[in-house]
Amino acid sequence: MSDNYLLKLYHKCTKYPAGKWLFSVMFARKAPYFASIKPYIEELRPNYCRLTFKKRRAVQNHIGTVHAIAVCNGMEMAMGALAEASIPASLRWLPKGMNVEYLAKTTSDVTVEATATPATWQVGDQPITVEARRDDGTLVAKGQIIIYISAKK
Repeated sequence: MSDNYLLKLYHKCTKYPAGKWLFSVMFARKAPYFASIKPYIEELRPNYCRLTFKKRRAVQNHIGTVHAIAVCNGMEMAMGALAEASIPASLRWLPKGMNVEYLAKTTSDVTVEATATPATWQVGDQPITVEARRDDGTLVAKGQIIIYISAKK
């Protein structure tokens, strides 16, 4: 098992019924706005995170689709979980920017995936790829979140 604190917590929680739900609630509390989408982390491993959230009134816009900012919120949470689960202990990260393309209306529950590679974890600006899909698999948004990685002091 990994020495990473977040992966340890994830694996500990997922041993129990409703463990992924409990882990998702705990992680969402790191930044209170994450909780607004009521995310559910389905899979977390180094360089990968997949989460889902339901289409419900609180995340809809005036036309009844999932609001673009709710989708971005999910993307940022998936990226953050991936980063915390992947970064070497000698480094730290900070989000620097987000570039997103909105490709289709988000008319259903949402699945967000964040991906990186082992080469990501070096000092400097590094991209994390994020994608959001509807239940039918349609890609509704894609982008990159740039994180700045530096050595811990």
